[in-house]
Amino acid sequence: MEIRGERECKNCGARWSYYDTGSVACPECESLHSVGVDDDRKLHTANRVELDLTEAVSQLDEVPEDEALSTVKSTCREFQRKHGFVHAGELRDLDDTYLVAGELLQVADMVGRSLGRDDDEEFYLLSLLRGDEADRPAPDEVPESLREGRGLAYAEAVREYRRELREWADASDVTIDRPATEVLSSIDEHAKRIRALEGDVPAREAERLVTVLREVTRYVRDDDEAALAQAQNRLSGLDEN
Repeated sequence: MEIRGERECKNCGARWSYYDTGSVACPECESLHSVGVDDDRKLHTANRVELDLTEAVSQLDEVPEDEALSTVKSTCREFQRKHGFVHAGELRDLDDTYLVAGELLQVADMVGRSLGRDDDEEFYLLSLLRGDEADRPAPDEVPESLREGRGLAYAEAVREYRRELREWADASDVTIDRPATEVLSSIDEHAKRIRALEGDVPAREAERLVTVLREVTRYVRDDDEAALAQAQNRLSGLDEN
């Protein structure tokens, strides 16, 4: 959505940035009567939202497991729905917190449908529930029985990011050249294949796909030619799988 971010309250005259607050309500008097005062509209999809799993974690020992897992899933789903990747016309990266939320959503669903889980699966679920992007589990730490969760979550994240990247390029009059287009098209095909397999691919393959997307994004957004070369080389390894 392209909007005017700078707003002025008709009631008290206060000004604020919708891009920062995500609200048309005046932060001073809470009036809903305001107008945009920018000359230009900018694409804006990102909202102020945190992946707060405090309630979900506290419920694990207090309520039936299916109820706790339902809270986990609804929290992650709401976070991803509000997250977005374009802030005031600037394209942000596909961040680790978004990936954790997506994987936790999938893993919680898998665990909820299973008849039981072993210690490795229990530990992995708890590691995701920490929600700390600095400690996002490495591919080698993903239990084989839960790898579909990471594969499907990352393929879905790639699809959503690619949609916003296209919107950002159109809104910003950014031309995506042929080398980048070829890499992005290949990324789309890999993500489509992973979804068709319901995420059942090695965790390292899903991780590499995200890395390639991040690298080609740096080329398109920042004109980083070295990042494009890295993406092309990494993609050739994916194509061999």
